[in-house]
Amino acid sequence: MTYDVIVLGIGGMGSAAACHLARRGQRVLGIDQFGPAHALGSSHGGSRIYRQSYFEDPAYVPLLLRAYELWHDLASDSGRDVFTETGGLYVGRPDGLTFGGSLRASEQWGLKHDVLDPTEAQRRFPTVRLQPDEFALFEEKAGIARPETTVAAHLDLAEAAGAELRYDEKVLGWESTDSSVTVTTVAGTYTAGALVISPGAWAPKLLAEIGVPMVVERQVMHWITPESGEAAFDSSHHPVYICGDGPDQIYGFPAIDGEGGGVKISFFRAGTPCDPDTIDRTVHPEEIARLQQRIVTTFPALSGPHQDAKTCMYTTTPDEHFVVAKHPDHANVTVACGFSGHGFKFVPVIGEVLADLAIDGATKHPIALFDPARCAVSA
Repeated sequence: MTYDVIVLGIGGMGSAAACHLARRGQRVLGIDQFGPAHALGSSHGGSRIYRQSYFEDPAYVPLLLRAYELWHDLASDSGRDVFTETGGLYVGRPDGLTFGGSLRASEQWGLKHDVLDPTEAQRRFPTVRLQPDEFALFEEKAGIARPETTVAAHLDLAEAAGAELRYDEKVLGWESTDSSVTVTTVAGTYTAGALVISPGAWAPKLLAEIGVPMVVERQVMHWITPESGEAAFDSSHHPVYICGDGPDQIYGFPAIDGEGGGVKISFFRAGTPCDPDTIDRTVHPEEIARLQQRIVTTFPALSGPHQDAKTCMYTTTPDEHFVVAKHPDHANVTVACGFSGHGFKFVPVIGEVLADLAIDGATKHPIALFDPARCAVSA
């Protein structure tokens, strides 16, 4: 059988692409080297932050506004708990990226927000302690995306729309001509008119030719038991949050897994380079101790026992912006990679963008920031 589009890698971005493509009537084949909604890449761990006051760059905001619509559409269409609004709190010094960048994006795009000094922040959110020279920005429309549930929802909707999905099938290689693409796996060879490659942490191995020097980083996600239980961190009144700048920047969530489920909180940018095929998935005592020492400065109530930890991977570009574009050497191949630890909140809209590029060769969404040619120019 010949397909319209083959999607290589059907984790976060690839599952969304397969869903959008199939629902537009395309004959889709999705292939993954692991099982559905697996925990071996970058789309697991129970929760991801969605936010709009985007300190990384205000240019992301239009995509986030569309993603907000699509998160709600996905929840409605799938009947699954993929997204919960909690509000978001971003803490830092006025000249730092976390607070200052969030404020800049909010003001540029007219996003509703509140600026809180340390006293007001503690009054509204009693678990939080700001330093005297810190401020917090609060936005209402931030929230929690459920990664495994989201991937499963997109895969189910893709199959319901006619997509064929193949798991535990490692890709050996692909070729492209002007009129078709050929993909070879351990199980066989498939042809299609177009190809979407979304390989996650395997991008540096599979997409070296696009000229973006990506680094795969091992990250650790932690769960802490609050000293007085989860009630103070309940999602009905506690926001998602990002606090601080530089290597001590932390991010976290309300208690969303019920009594005894703990609170997920981790460093944002404290990864170490790794190979996705040989990553160390053991979390070491010194990693736990460093996290515990840091978090009590902002969340004193998180001085309770360390409950659990899991590893995941960031695939980071030099400027920490994504790569979403047509392949520079193959007109019928689209690539999506290098999401640099902040990509999951964009999953529904990136799926829409990838479907646009695969079918039409262009998209109405603003993705110039994600052109791989930027790295070649800067080099």
